[in-house]
Amino acid sequence: MEREAVTASPSSGSSGGELPQSDRVWTIPNILSMLRLAGVPLFLWLLLGPEEDVLAIVVLAVGGFTDWLDGKLARWLNQGSKLGAMLDPAADRLYILATLIAFGVRDILPWWVILALVGRELVLGLSLLVLRRYGYGTFEVHYTGKAATFVLLYAFPFLLAADGTSAVAEFVRPIAYGFTIWGVLLYLWAGVLYLVQLGAAIRKGKVGGALAGA
Repeated sequence: MEREAVTASPSSGSSGGELPQSDRVWTIPNILSMLRLAGVPLFLWLLLGPEEDVLAIVVLAVGGFTDWLDGKLARWLNQGSKLGAMLDPAADRLYILATLIAFGVRDILPWWVILALVGRELVLGLSLLVLRRYGYGTFEVHYTGKAATFVLLYAFPFLLAADGTSAVAEFVRPIAYGFTIWGVLLYLWAGVLYLVQLGAAIRKGKVGGALAGA
């Protein structure tokens, strides 16, 4: 028999109390998550193509708002779903990945910072395969992980505004660096906490397997 998930993402949006997760696909929160995912290539094109930073920030802001809204709607309408629990963190990670690639290409962020954050995602991706091997679901989305994503998504518009020599760029630059430093540290620390979950799941799986074979 398959074990229960290490946790289930509580909803299609934010952390908090757990919601019953159904197999429904066409719910309002899921549609919002799909629209947010559709905004990722547009966001990347705006940054690397015409370099329309203001429009890119608008797309990012809309994505951030719908990220908050779909979680609220999932609770208000009782529309938590398994698909939503996957779409929401996927959209967050794709926005972060797209931004990191664009910032690396445009020399807004040093590549070592980008590689550290991308490396974190690769490690967690491999960890999910290990969880599946032991019969578990996905990692629990904890407060630190959500806070890290929140801070990084705030840092990105400030970094764009700080890219230049204008008076506004000079004023915004310390704020941008502050958000970026805290966001990166929280993001990496959240990765460590997810690995702690992985270790606990593996230990529990080994004990359960030993008892089953006894």
